[in-house]
Amino acid sequence: MLRIAIPNKGRLSEQALELLETAGLKPEFRADRALVARLGDSFQAIFVRAQDIPEFVADGAAEFGITGSDLVEEAHRDEITELLDLGFGKCRLVVAARDESSLKAPGDLAPGTRVATSFPGIARRFFQELGVEIQVVPVSGAAEIAPHLGVADIIVDLTSTGSTLRVNGLREIGTILHSSARIIANGEALNVEETRRSATELTNAVESVLRASRKRYLMANVPRAKLDEVRSVLPGISGPTIVDVLDQGTWVAAHAVVEADQVYQTITRLKELGAEGILVTRIERLMP
Repeated sequence: MLRIAIPNKGRLSEQALELLETAGLKPEFRADRALVARLGDSFQAIFVRAQDIPEFVADGAAEFGITGSDLVEEAHRDEITELLDLGFGKCRLVVAARDESSLKAPGDLAPGTRVATSFPGIARRFFQELGVEIQVVPVSGAAEIAPHLGVADIIVDLTSTGSTLRVNGLREIGTILHSSARIIANGEALNVEETRRSATELTNAVESVLRASRKRYLMANVPRAKLDEVRSVLPGISGPTIVDVLDQGTWVAAHAVVEADQVYQTITRLKELGAEGILVTRIERLMP
């Protein structure tokens, strides 16, 4: 069975397992604390630290993995191939300085500036490209405290909203990268036809769930006389599906897939056209 390395704890782990289960790959554990689980007939999940997953995949210990793209970038391994952006676990890797600092941008750093970070590889490459020589101070967590203790002058750290930085008297002076959860694969393993086929099946299944999460299935009875206007409101994937209603032809039923974030506006416009019996439901999976 092909192995998928999955984070063993945290929100990233929960979201990954939920996504896989919705895609039809529900994990089957032999015991509560098991570090492996069966995922359908073709895959086996192995649960490891999120930061170790890029190395597991690069070394071939697992053919696939789910982890943050920031960790993939930090590993910087040519053996890793990105297959799919999952869209959750979004955050940014930023450069931050103390509030009272005069620094405006990363390029303003003086040579030899000490930078505290748990992403030493990314930090070195970033500042090297800027032509700024820095001294990396590796930390395993809580980088925000480093400038206040004199351990470092600035930090390179992850943030979602920036609130933690602000609470700790820091401000962003630059963004290095945007990160989110990704499905990754061992590039050499993808040279094997069976593995490549399984990779396609995996990404298609997961992508169908992601695509469905952004859509809703809408049904409504609409006046036949207003069909042209209804078509402009319900473009759907290939246009709405129109079904006759047994009422001497006055009404028809319109079915369409619509954007989830446009449901409210769509319903309002349909009501203005005289639509009745409007039903909106979630879609579990959607293939193009």
